[in-house]
Amino acid sequence: MSNALEHSYNLAQTRQKWTTIAVIALILGLVLTTFDVIWAFFRAPIVASDVVIDPPAVLEGGTVITNQLLFSQKIFYFHVPVAIVSFVLIIAAAVYAVLHLMHHSAETDLRSKTCMEVGLVFIIGTMISGDLWTRHDWGVWWVWEPRLTTYFILTLLVIAYFVLRTAIDEPERKARFSAVFAIIAAIDAPISFGITRLIPSSIHPVLERGDSGMSPDMLIPFVCGIFGMLLVAFGIFRLRLLLQEQKLEVESLKARLEELDRQ
Repeated sequence: MSNALEHSYNLAQTRQKWTTIAVIALILGLVLTTFDVIWAFFRAPIVASDVVIDPPAVLEGGTVITNQLLFSQKIFYFHVPVAIVSFVLIIAAAVYAVLHLMHHSAETDLRSKTCMEVGLVFIIGTMISGDLWTRHDWGVWWVWEPRLTTYFILTLLVIAYFVLRTAIDEPERKARFSAVFAIIAAIDAPISFGITRLIPSSIHPVLERGDSGMSPDMLIPFVCGIFGMLLVAFGIFRLRLLLQEQKLEVESLKARLEELDRQ
């Protein structure tokens, strides 16, 4: 009994520590993300676009600036970090999925599922901000170009992952099939990230070049946005994982009580 109590105490202490870390990461991430947005709107310079739709609204240093250009340039500092973090989360889910197939651990299945849940949130954020960017910079809501098409496929794969989990009742089969599907979904992540380097797009920008391609006024908020979003994702992941672990423990205790009642 003392060993069980000691284990419960250590588990509670560990969870409290991770909860504190998650909350700190979440707060710090929100601060960095807020800094990113504020800097982007008030300090970051505007770069000329390939497509100009509206009549000029502002003339800055001899460069024609439009309302669409202004908006699309600012949304870049939110859209790209969110997209990068969505890739990280889907790949992390695949890593946990591989570990589950190797060790058949319920914990790795839960972590993979949680990564996919948080990843879906960031995927939705990427799709919404990307559509706004597309509308204001290209003049349309959607274009079937390589990056958008492969990311749309990734979105469908992640949604299908949760449909699969809902369709299978037996826990072990559900975890095993979900792990395989998470790995399949993760294969699309590096393809979507690098597709514009393999298949050049006439409209979608390429983020990485030989140099950063950004002035310090652009690079500082952009990097802060990436780290901020990573911290936000980590904080949400840990808090969501904690809630699901506690939910599973409650369900396990209820099952034990029902078994005792039957005896």
